[in-house]
Amino acid sequence: MSHQTGIQAGNDVKDIFANAKSGDQYRALKIVIEDEQLTLGSTRKASKKWDQEYDSLVLPLLEEDVPCYILYRLDSTNSQGYEWIFLAWSPDHSSVRHKMLYAATRATLKKEFGGGHIKDEIFATAKEELTLSGYRKHLTSLAAPLPLTAAEEELRQIKLNEVQTDIGVDTKHATLQGVAFPLHRDAVAALERYRDQKLNYVQLEVDAEQELIRLCSTEPTELKDLPMRISKVSPRYHFFLYKHSHEGDYLESTVFIYSMPGYNCSIKERMLYSSCKNPLVDMVERSLLIEIEKKLEIDNGDELTSDFMYEEVHPKQHAHKQAFAKPKGPKGKRGCRRITRPPAEGEEED
Repeated sequence: MSHQTGIQAGNDVKDIFANAKSGDQYRALKIVIEDEQLTLGSTRKASKKWDQEYDSLVLPLLEEDVPCYILYRLDSTNSQGYEWIFLAWSPDHSSVRHKMLYAATRATLKKEFGGGHIKDEIFATAKEELTLSGYRKHLTSLAAPLPLTAAEEELRQIKLNEVQTDIGVDTKHATLQGVAFPLHRDAVAALERYRDQKLNYVQLEVDAEQELIRLCSTEPTELKDLPMRISKVSPRYHFFLYKHSHEGDYLESTVFIYSMPGYNCSIKERMLYSSCKNPLVDMVERSLLIEIEKKLEIDNGDELTSDFMYEEVHPKQHAHKQAFAKPKGPKGKRGCRRITRPPAEGEEED
């Protein structure tokens, strides 16, 4: 598609491209189409790390109804020099002629700048897509697995049904990868204090809008208080330090509780909390080094009695199986006894 419109880069663009690629002076370059050629709109110089000044430099360059191209320099390099992001801005309110003109000239600009310097390319029609958050979501989508065909999706469902057969709380089984939302720094700090035994209870919630797992409560909690901590309207994750005695020994065991109050929650909430659960537990065990003794899933806090908790943490072991009991014979008469006579003289015994 190169040179489809016949639009070429002006000398000012070629000069700025050469200077920008050879040093670290420029952070952002805005390129526009004027008088049938690619022209330099404006430049921005670097003063901070690339992600610290991204939004403050890129967003003011975007006009509500005029397309443009923006080249934004990262701090990373490859064999040809610094790596750049190529942003193609085509707002919905711009004219159809402008949209078509800029779309057809994108390849020309990339060729003039040098495709080897461009690490990522984003085409956007809304400003939110060109924010730093939008760029990171773009990277996440690129890393996601490709969509499955109908046959592959059917096979995936079959395998999923197979691994979900005969699953208990302690069963180790294969699952699909969950949604790994990061922990907010307050949640991390609370779990670290819990690990250091400065807290005995931590409650977490999922912030779907910000895609974070946030701290909800660290209120001191004994076993008798635990049912009151279970919300009847919202799902939650709980880390509880269960203090008890077992066979003469005093023990402190971490119990992870995933509370889901049934159908009081939306389908979206149920799916989100279920998907985030396994990555959260894995991160807590691996990164924060908190050993979880028992994992529970409940829908009502009333289940959390002392007997229930003890039996879950220390299930009864059936050491001896019941011996096979020989069934009794039929009642009543069993018929006449069979009488065999000895062979008479002169007869041969069979």
